[in-house]
Amino acid sequence: MALRIRLARGGTKKRPHYNIVISDSRSPRDGRFIEKIGFYNPLLPSDHADRLKLDLDAAKAWIAKGAVGSDRVHKFLANAGLVKARVHNNPQKAQPKKKAQERAAAAAAAAAKPAEEASA
Repeated sequence: MALRIRLARGGTKKRPHYNIVISDSRSPRDGRFIEKIGFYNPLLPSDHADRLKLDLDAAKAWIAKGAVGSDRVHKFLANAGLVKARVHNNPQKAQPKKKAQERAAAAAAAAAKPAEEASA
């Protein structure tokens, strides 16, 4: 059984809050879970004490049993010092796309044209 530590959504429309749960990876997001180990309220300010509550001892025990956190939960666990932070690197994402490169080339050509006229 593949165990996941993930967020289960609760709350009403446009007012979410999440329970941090241990579940089988095949179960639905808001469906059956094994244990609730905390909660997360994204609507609260980031420095608010009740934004994130997590039972670190339970999380550590489940990680030892093979549970893997989802991306968001892994970030919470890394901030708590339980796991090593994931390093994401996609250098292609930062590259300007084709139209942006064309605009930059046109702007450079336009900037070079007055400079040539001024020096002549």
